[in-house]
Amino acid sequence: MNLPLENPFGSPFSNRDDLTYGSYLMVPELLSLQRCVSIDPATGKPEHDETLFIVIHQVYELWFKQLLHELDYVMTLLDADKVQASGHRLKRVLKILKTLVGQVDVLETMTPAEFASFRSFLANASGFQSAQFRELEFLLGIKDRVQVDWFQGADGERLRTRYEAPTLWDGVLHLLDRAGYDLPAAALQRDVRQAVIEDEGVQAAIVACYADDGFASLCETLTDLDEGLQEWRYRHVMMVRRTIGTNMGTGGSDGAAYLATTLFRPAFPDLWAIRAGF
Repeated sequence: MNLPLENPFGSPFSNRDDLTYGSYLMVPELLSLQRCVSIDPATGKPEHDETLFIVIHQVYELWFKQLLHELDYVMTLLDADKVQASGHRLKRVLKILKTLVGQVDVLETMTPAEFASFRSFLANASGFQSAQFRELEFLLGIKDRVQVDWFQGADGERLRTRYEAPTLWDGVLHLLDRAGYDLPAAALQRDVRQAVIEDEGVQAAIVACYADDGFASLCETLTDLDEGLQEWRYRHVMMVRRTIGTNMGTGGSDGAAYLATTLFRPAFPDLWAIRAGF
């Protein structure tokens, strides 16, 4: 028997025979979302490169959604003491990060002149306004209360929830604690709204857990994740420098100058500090 499929954007499909590639993925609706705001004075049509700019950033937002989906599941797996499954899901996260970095290559085919042809039409719109990317940072422990106040409505509520919630690193520490490793009480009871800082007691427990292949693999995958985030930040900074140089960023931000300040700030500093401890 074919049961109705609930479609959150319209009427349920009467049965599975009504489901097609286009209707399942909502392709017509998806392809209608690239709405250019620029006008080429010579043709009266949108500037050619604005479509690429919109598509790339919409795809970024979809990948951010998937990253949050995967990392929330990793948190569930960590809470259930499923070390191997957590690592497996984190490897998917790493592949997505590589894809995000790869998309920078496509953006860099746009010359400064081509970006300038529609940049003024963007007005105050800026990548700094990506609530999902801020959610991702918060989940990874990179928290800044000021950023919560940048957002209102549903975006603000989601970000406030992330701000108050334990981070991925907290999930890892509690996993190690339940496994019997000696972790400082302060680390387990820390204010999850604060940035993660290095802790020698935590580092000693991590070094000890490397005797277990499963925990060692999980820690190395988390290090890969941290490195992958740094790779994304670096490529993002260089792309912005290449496109607008030292100019102010879209929406009045400091552009590349601000982005450069985010480099080399690890999400999991203890995993880097232990490298000399073996």
